[in-house]
Amino acid sequence: MARIAQEMRVSPEVMARYEPVIGLEVHAQLKTQTKAFCGCSTRFGDAPNKNTCPVCLGLPGALPVLNRKAVELAVRASLALQAQIHERSRFARKNYFYPDLPKGYQISMYELPLATGGALEIEIEGRTKKIGITRLHMEEDAAKNLHEGFPDSDKWSYIDFNRGGVPLVEIVSEPDIRTPSEAYQYLNTLKQVLEYTDVSDCNMEEGSLRCDANVSVRPRGETKFGTKVEVKNLNSFRYLSHALEFEIERQIGVLEAGGNVTQETRLWNVAGGRTESMRSKEFAHDYRYFPDPDLLPVKVTESLISKVRGAMPELPAAKRARFVEVYGIATYDAGVLTETRNLADYYEAVVGAGAEPKLTASWMQRISHLAETTANFLGDVSDKHGPLAAEKVARLIQLVAESKITAANARDVLKKMFETGKSAEEIIASEGLAQISDAGAIETIARRVVAKSPENVAKYKSGSDGVFKFFVGQVMKETRGQANPQIVNEILKRVLAEA
Repeated sequence: MARIAQEMRVSPEVMARYEPVIGLEVHAQLKTQTKAFCGCSTRFGDAPNKNTCPVCLGLPGALPVLNRKAVELAVRASLALQAQIHERSRFARKNYFYPDLPKGYQISMYELPLATGGALEIEIEGRTKKIGITRLHMEEDAAKNLHEGFPDSDKWSYIDFNRGGVPLVEIVSEPDIRTPSEAYQYLNTLKQVLEYTDVSDCNMEEGSLRCDANVSVRPRGETKFGTKVEVKNLNSFRYLSHALEFEIERQIGVLEAGGNVTQETRLWNVAGGRTESMRSKEFAHDYRYFPDPDLLPVKVTESLISKVRGAMPELPAAKRARFVEVYGIATYDAGVLTETRNLADYYEAVVGAGAEPKLTASWMQRISHLAETTANFLGDVSDKHGPLAAEKVARLIQLVAESKITAANARDVLKKMFETGKSAEEIIASEGLAQISDAGAIETIARRVVAKSPENVAKYKSGSDGVFKFFVGQVMKETRGQANPQIVNEILKRVLAEA
């Protein structure tokens, strides 16, 4: 923020006189195997233009057929966002002419969306804020323009039509967001909800989750909205935050210089770290919407809504609250453990296998950082034969709780479990890592360590409590980290007092 303020020459005092108004339009790819209106695969990474047919290429005479699974997933998203699902919705043709739109129009919902209303609660700076949802509608994705990566990219652009026709939901928020931090948290929370409900995989690198932001500023205390600018190309959380920070300061700078903000669409230039004008902002009439004559209205019955509601998983907020209440863990830990549904399920599986809930919560931090990403090794928590199957990890945590192995050595055992697939008991036995709790053996080692360091004994007796850690470390070193830390502390205090 400071860097941008310097570029725009807008002081913090001037910034404070304005209030940003932000609304987000989020496009999420629905988790279906086939496209919205044809049977072509939605699989990412296939050879360019492999997953195409006359329907998604818009060839003459081809007729679309709506994907029922896509409708069910859109209904699930609507329920998760507490939106009102309308019995009757309708697809329209949104007409515009881009190379990545083979039909010359996009099939989308306009006048009659699938759902309206709703809200999403976010946690921001220790408080809860509700962000309203304007509408949720279904549409098909466009193809993908490729502007680089080819020998002649300086002259030509290429198009991969595999993505064309993939089913999306567009979720439009109310202009209730006031800071880039709130926008970040809203998008993160929405992503979490869509992942938990299995509506979308939300893989931003693959384009499964994309975001456009509508931004304006107004003097604080003013109720009338300022001129809105749409910012596109926000395909990461970091870009969203940076683009909003820049655009807010850019607009304030324009107003402070006596100018007027122009309603337009701007792109986030990643390399330049700034928004740049793309085109004048379109209005609805520019798209010449009209009902798609090839598609019947969508009728969502109460029986379908009931079926989808009955299969809804527990949502992240409810799961966090339950973890705190049932397992007695801290709110922060509950937030970490429910960041993904996979990790939350894994935690419950480990606890269900007999591990103590609070101790397990702290161990989940170590487990989730053992590999580069959680998904690398958690996988399906129902897999009882994996190297970190819930039952195996629960047994390791039990051994720590029973003081049969130190926490430090347990961390090494966990890593070796992952690498070898062996059980905790097998590794402990083969490497002689069982915890030493024999007070007599520990005292013998403690007296030897103390006798070797008279200068540190003198420091300890003169009030330097920090030296105590030195003695603890030496005892642990001689026992290869196997001594019971509590017994070590008790014995060392007694031995040092007698020295």
